[in-house]
Amino acid sequence: MADSYIIRLVNCAFFARHGVHDEEEFLGQRFFVDAELEVDPGDALQTDSIEGTVHYGVAFNVIERIVTGKRRYLIEVLALDIAKALSAQFPQIRLARITVRKPSAAVPGILDHVEVTVEHRA
Repeated sequence: MADSYIIRLVNCAFFARHGVHDEEEFLGQRFFVDAELEVDPGDALQTDSIEGTVHYGVAFNVIERIVTGKRRYLIEVLALDIAKALSAQFPQIRLARITVRKPSAAVPGILDHVEVTVEHRA
């Protein structure tokens, strides 16, 4: 029996208004989220039942609700809030590693994106 397994939701895209600057709230921008969830298998691998695991459709909806909800100044806080919400929704999550990417970061230079990864152990 497996001790744990990993579920990944990769490059979930949302339009939101996070950031420190007023124009970030006014204009908004796309944010991309990766969720890597270490899951306690319980009996899900034996029963082949969705009830014993993390339903990734529901997990996506949890991420969407947090990202498109209230404004956060820091994407670090956004990532932690996502991790906590997923862990609260799914008690079988042992570790939630959340990465938030902000392609249009307000920096005085050219870059693909800024990203932050937060780990939350439930």
